[in-house]
Amino acid sequence: MGLAKEAEENGLPFFLLQGSPGEEVPRFLAEWSASLAVIDFDPLKEKGDWRKMAMDGCECGFEEVDAHNIVPCWVASPKQEYAAYTFRPKVKLHLPDRLQHLPPSLHSPRAWPGDVPEVDLKTPMRHLGDYEEDLWQGGASEARRTLHDFLLQRLEGYDEKRNDPNLDWQSGLSPYLHFGMISAQEVALAVRASSTSAMDKEAFLEELIIRRELSDNYCHYNTSYDSTEGFPAWSKATLQHHLKDRREYVYGEKELEGAMTHDPLWNAAQLQMVREGKMHGWLRMYWAKKILEWTETPEEALKLVISLNDHYEMDGRDPNGYVGAAWSIGGVHDRAWAERPVFGKVRYMNLNGARRKFDVDRFVSRFNHPGQ
Repeated sequence: MGLAKEAEENGLPFFLLQGSPGEEVPRFLAEWSASLAVIDFDPLKEKGDWRKMAMDGCECGFEEVDAHNIVPCWVASPKQEYAAYTFRPKVKLHLPDRLQHLPPSLHSPRAWPGDVPEVDLKTPMRHLGDYEEDLWQGGASEARRTLHDFLLQRLEGYDEKRNDPNLDWQSGLSPYLHFGMISAQEVALAVRASSTSAMDKEAFLEELIIRRELSDNYCHYNTSYDSTEGFPAWSKATLQHHLKDRREYVYGEKELEGAMTHDPLWNAAQLQMVREGKMHGWLRMYWAKKILEWTETPEEALKLVISLNDHYEMDGRDPNGYVGAAWSIGGVHDRAWAERPVFGKVRYMNLNGARRKFDVDRFVSRFNHPGQ
């Protein structure tokens, strides 16, 4: 069941507005004489610009809520947090009050004072990408089916198996959370209520709540989240110190996009992203760090990582993606490590380390170029 259909069954009208939010939202609200608009929080700058344009063009009231997170971003912390260990206790302080139950549904919504046009989703969906057929299906019911499948088949053993790309042991929920088709609160409550071991549940909830909301914290309080200017002072200094280090390999955007590097694992990860609209979480870190190693500057590396991620990933254009790039290239939410060429004191990852974690050749064999 799609979002439009589910809204209809709950007595709620569903409108799909296409165009500039700064123009379309005020026009829509004025057309229906709305007295109040409730909008969801998003820490990204572009979304903030949309919100401001819409508010400036409207005469009705505006209220912003944070249904995106379990603990509202500004409640969790009033400042940018240094790392997960400083953020975790602040969030956990609020969880008992916010993880009791879902809010009740609206039982008797007021009838919409006019006709609701039929929604055409085919046209905008054409721009999502050319992924393998039937790989992604949207909607709240599909999000809940994915959650149910995860609870039954992959939550057990999650702590141990999630970092092996060959096992596909991740939840698959990230795009549904990104597009608001399911709430993090609903997912967390379902995971907590399962009979799976506490260790597996805690491992998943750490990623769903702490790491995910830490990304919002960074993007909300640091407007340079998509720039090397947002990196901590220690990493900016060490990357600058090693700026002139020799790069054994240097690749341009076309070579990277086409998975034409000397590294078979990197190529396989890139091809997975292009074909499936996703990349395993551990491989995203390896993938981004190699781009730092193979480009002339951290600025170029960050730009390429964000561009490729946002173009191909179904959960692209998300705080998690920007923070993942900043962690990989600029040590955001990480610490200084042993110094080495190019990376300086930023954490290093290599192919031999990957081979110690999982069967690299098995993963590579799934994504060979045609004819290889």
